[in-house]
Amino acid sequence: QVHLVESGGGLMQTGGSLTLSCAASESIFKIDAWAWYRQAPGKQREWVASFTNFAETVYADSLKGRFIIARDNTKNTVYLQMNNLKPEDTAVYYCNGITGATKYWGQGTQVTVSS
Repeated sequence: QVHLVESGGGLMQTGGSLTLSCAASESIFKIDAWAWYRQAPGKQREWVASFTNFAETVYADSLKGRFIIARDNTKNTVYLQMNNLKPEDTAVYYCNGITGATKYWGQGTQVTVSS
């Protein structure tokens, strides 16, 4: 069982930047694929970006160029850097890890962007 813990959310102003962290309880190499999702109030969970250990990162078209995934293997942590934040980025952000048929989710971290 892998535990994922997100952190780094908060209240930001439009145009600001924020980096979210997703710390894994085990080596991130034990996870085949990583992803970030978000869920805005009253909306379905939306895929943001993902990567595998052997493929390049892919981003949702609407977020490409503003959001960047990074990783620190020594800290077993995956990051989501969010730039030029907009009010529509307001959501709970979740990291997701997949190993085989098993999906792991963190508890989410709230990001609120004020106009």
